[in-house]
Amino acid sequence: MRKETMDGNTAAALASYYFTEVAAIYPITPSSPMAEAVDKWAATGRKNLFGQPVKLVEMQSEAGAAGTLHGSLQGGALTSTYTSSQGLLLMIPNLYKIAGELLPGVLHVSARSLASNALSIFGDHQDVMSVRQTGVVLLSSGSVQECMDLGCISHLAAVHSRMPFIHFFDGFRTSHEIQKIDVLEEEDIRELFDWDAVEQFRTRALNPEHPVLRGTTQNPDIFFQIRESVNPFYEGLPDTVQLYMDKINEITGRNYRLFNYYGAPDADTVFIAMGSSCEVIKESIDYLNTRGEKLGLVQVHLFRPFSTDHFLQAVPASAKRIVVLDRTKEPGAAGEPLYLDVRNAWFGRKGAPVIIGGRYGLASKDFRPEDVMAVLDNVRRKEPKNGFTVGITDDVTGLSLPAAEKIPDTAPADCVNCKFWGFGSDGTVSANKSAVKIIGSHTDQYVQAYFAYDSKKSGGLTVSHLRFSKTPIRSSYLINHADYIACHNQAYVDSFHLLEGIREDGIFLLNCIWTDEELAEKLPEELIETILEKRVRFYTINGFALAEKLGLGKRINMIMQAAFFKLSGILPVQEAYGYLKEEVIKNYGSQGEKVINMNFAAIEQAENSIHKVDTSGLSREYKKVKKITDNKTRENTPAFVARILEPMNRQRGDNLPVSTFAGMEDGTFPTGTTCYEKRGIALYVPEWDPDKCLHCNLCSVSCPHSVLRPLLLTGKQAEEAPESIRLRLRPDKGYPGRYYYMGISPLDCTGCGNCIDVCPAKGKALRKVPLQESGDTLLWNYCESIETEKLPEGKESVKTSQFLRSYFEFSGACAGCGETPYARLITQLFGDRMMISNSAGCATVWGGSAPSVPYTKDKKGRGPAWGFSLFEDNAEYGLGMYLGYSTVRKELREKLMLLHEKLKAEGECSEELEKAWLDWEQGFYQGEKSREKTECLIKELEICKKGIFSAEIREILARKDYLVKRSNWIFGGDGWAYDIGYGGLDHVVSTGADINIMVFDTEVYSNTGGQASKSTPRAAIAKFAAAGKNNRKKELGMMIMNYENVYVAQIALGADPVQALKAIREAESYPGPSLIIGYAPCVNHGLKEGMGKSWHQQKKAVQAGYWNLYRYNPERIKEGANPFLLDSGKPSSGFREFLMSEVRFASLMKKDPVLAETLFTEAEEEAAKRYERMKKLSDLS
Repeated sequence: MRKETMDGNTAAALASYYFTEVAAIYPITPSSPMAEAVDKWAATGRKNLFGQPVKLVEMQSEAGAAGTLHGSLQGGALTSTYTSSQGLLLMIPNLYKIAGELLPGVLHVSARSLASNALSIFGDHQDVMSVRQTGVVLLSSGSVQECMDLGCISHLAAVHSRMPFIHFFDGFRTSHEIQKIDVLEEEDIRELFDWDAVEQFRTRALNPEHPVLRGTTQNPDIFFQIRESVNPFYEGLPDTVQLYMDKINEITGRNYRLFNYYGAPDADTVFIAMGSSCEVIKESIDYLNTRGEKLGLVQVHLFRPFSTDHFLQAVPASAKRIVVLDRTKEPGAAGEPLYLDVRNAWFGRKGAPVIIGGRYGLASKDFRPEDVMAVLDNVRRKEPKNGFTVGITDDVTGLSLPAAEKIPDTAPADCVNCKFWGFGSDGTVSANKSAVKIIGSHTDQYVQAYFAYDSKKSGGLTVSHLRFSKTPIRSSYLINHADYIACHNQAYVDSFHLLEGIREDGIFLLNCIWTDEELAEKLPEELIETILEKRVRFYTINGFALAEKLGLGKRINMIMQAAFFKLSGILPVQEAYGYLKEEVIKNYGSQGEKVINMNFAAIEQAENSIHKVDTSGLSREYKKVKKITDNKTRENTPAFVARILEPMNRQRGDNLPVSTFAGMEDGTFPTGTTCYEKRGIALYVPEWDPDKCLHCNLCSVSCPHSVLRPLLLTGKQAEEAPESIRLRLRPDKGYPGRYYYMGISPLDCTGCGNCIDVCPAKGKALRKVPLQESGDTLLWNYCESIETEKLPEGKESVKTSQFLRSYFEFSGACAGCGETPYARLITQLFGDRMMISNSAGCATVWGGSAPSVPYTKDKKGRGPAWGFSLFEDNAEYGLGMYLGYSTVRKELREKLMLLHEKLKAEGECSEELEKAWLDWEQGFYQGEKSREKTECLIKELEICKKGIFSAEIREILARKDYLVKRSNWIFGGDGWAYDIGYGGLDHVVSTGADINIMVFDTEVYSNTGGQASKSTPRAAIAKFAAAGKNNRKKELGMMIMNYENVYVAQIALGADPVQALKAIREAESYPGPSLIIGYAPCVNHGLKEGMGKSWHQQKKAVQAGYWNLYRYNPERIKEGANPFLLDSGKPSSGFREFLMSEVRFASLMKKDPVLAETLFTEAEEEAAKRYERMKKLSDLS
């Protein structure tokens, strides 16, 4: 059979493509790559079994995709979808219908956690266990190969049995694991397909030529009977699935059963499990059985319907002990689902074995051979623990099993294990995917690749785990015995235990700028000890210098891959280089010859940049003693930071016991924690020249990570400042008697360079310098301690806004992110009284990923309160937050009114209290100065609380936090606002509630990988629009303006920060709903000048007429003025030039010039018409 190297998602997608006529889709991690693959194949004309490309339709939500799946099946087309987690739950109502109507649809599910007290995008079985009652068949795969084979079986059996199937496999661990597999070919599948059943399915479809009604409303007299009438379909289903398993077995030589037994035929202890854990258990069983154990595994493939007879036949009669492992949690249940099914199978039977169950692997928690050993130790105890957990330390309820002390190496002896510590966006992951595919395709070796990520965006940590072996690889867990380790970012040497688990005489490659002499000072003691004690072959390479020289910027992927092939010896070097070049052409061909040649040069020149380190120079007498510890505490470090944040950021979160989170059970995390990270990930950071600075603060407002902080000091503050700051103070250009200073936090900078790009000063007041040459980081501590004293009354400007405290800092967003500057500016203006409801997406990743929270507090402990419900209900959640707070505030107002009347009647209301009360009451609906008025009122109430109405006053003061008018905000991206959450957004603005909505418009689903949304413009290439989007962008702002009582603005900070500031101020002060749409350049756009020009790109977009700036203010209607103001002028630069400056458009021109020309022309005409339409609207009197 043909072998190919691919991941689980691709294998399942390929299996589905054969049988699918219509695919109804919606993006969600980690299942999106399946739909993306189907879209890509369909765009290139690939045909299914019916001789046609799949018709793929992207819906506005998973509920929409499920409805379309249902309708398409009733329309007579074999239809599939791909989903996971909350997306699957949104499909539950339709799943009942699809199963009840006996429709053979197939859902391929990358099984994932469900959001509860927190969200996790990682894998377990919580989602599929939540639909086991719907009547849909559940078929489980445990490996990439099974995704291909059982994926096909699910379609074959669905059509034959008239039953819908969910084919599921572990999210990330299987969906994203890459393996070399056997590919089932179309000619093999075609012979197995029940074409008669297909014809019968089409005949049953709704058709006016022979009409029927399907989906009646029924009463108690017949509903029960009809529900029971489906029983024969379920009773015969196991045999149908086994029938097609047998047919696939004949083709492949494999042995699929509903319940596959693996292990000793006379096993005394048997594990029961499903999913990727079965591969780990098999490997562990092989290891232990060769050492005298008698162990076995029953791998569950068909979970629903659960066939007790088939299950019991699979368990050897010798079994005395059964251990059931569930990858889910059902709080309050007597046990998890698989465990209860197994117990039920033996109910009432004589001689039943001891059966215990436990939980493992939630949210992709690594399940390792030592966990298998721990489970085995437990079941052999005289009184084994039931309902246990494994892989964690539960020191609260005591359910966890202690891990085996010694980690056995259970993998095949010839297996080569390689580990790569990368930096998000440096290309490490993509290069390793290429490497494993090269080795898989051009050698007879088995391969495996898995990629672990932290919660940051493209600036976060990536760890690639690659294995190569002459025998099949079952090690579905992270590498803990490494032959080769590469670290691609020198900042990691102080942050992580890089060489943990490296073998004797292993290879270590460090990408750094240090000489051998500097290594002795820079490397921590632990790292040096490991290198010396294990005789590690240590190499360095300055990949960044070579990449910079070649024009590749930070993309060191090809350099490091060439070095890997040179040092590892897995392939002959020149042969490997040739394959790498083929990958370059394949991956970067659409970006032009120049990019290809630069990558070719990187491959060719990398070898000469590798340097072998003389480790004798690392001996103890020369090195500076530095240690990596799991408690790198500093003075005044909060307990949360020391106990949780720092261990998690060192990749030690797995070791934290349950008791660590006492008091946080509901998912509450403290704010203001990113300031303790100091990641130091930028190679180059800005340095300020005070003599060139114009004091405009554009650098500050443009900074995506709040790294630049302008200070405006009084004379007294200037005198008390540290000398190094005093020397750089300059009289402010605009505020006599004040002194200007620009604070910079180099360790929090991501090195995007936008601040330098936007600087308007002649010769630039900012220049980039290497991180190690940047200023004293202690100066930043001083900058953080200073808050600009109140400025003289005057007109607010972009400059003055940046002297306000930032309540948002050092997020995990991508370098050059176009979204975060909006969030920062809004918090500067209103942060001390903000409530934020946030949709799922990038804004939750950079805004609320544990443990790092960028929203922070001022010295009085005030700051944004942030909440996140789900993706689809963000607007409704935000409305609920507003209603909850405003209801309590109105109750408090009524109590104050009654109190005021009583105090006046008794002559107890002082003039001061009367004034404070009237000021507060008259400004009840006004946010501006609400805090000052509230504080005056509280002060007077405190004076009166000892009087005759002390009880009433104390009751009011107990809820004084509700007296201030809060600034209510809803944050989200275009995927939420234009698509899945549009219905909620529309409803919320229709209520007239005083809520502000900020849409970060990147024109794609940024967080899930760049899929098209209704905001994606015509001609753009995106995932789910592989051939270029051929319809126009939804004009959300213009649609919402039709309500006439909603404030609407479209802004672009980089194009016109003055207009943006004005719009944000007007929106917040408007006594009703507001919608602000901000243009946000994104890494998915492929800016040819790089994300260091993302601010400038916004200006280009407006000048080209691609993006229009406007404000619609209903308050102007009261003044008899036109509420619509067009703030951007007539386009002044080339529309085409703008499109061609981004890869998302330019790649279409390379791919299909004729189509590109057509779509570009249509897009340009639409932009011109849009401007003229807005111009006419703004000219109305």
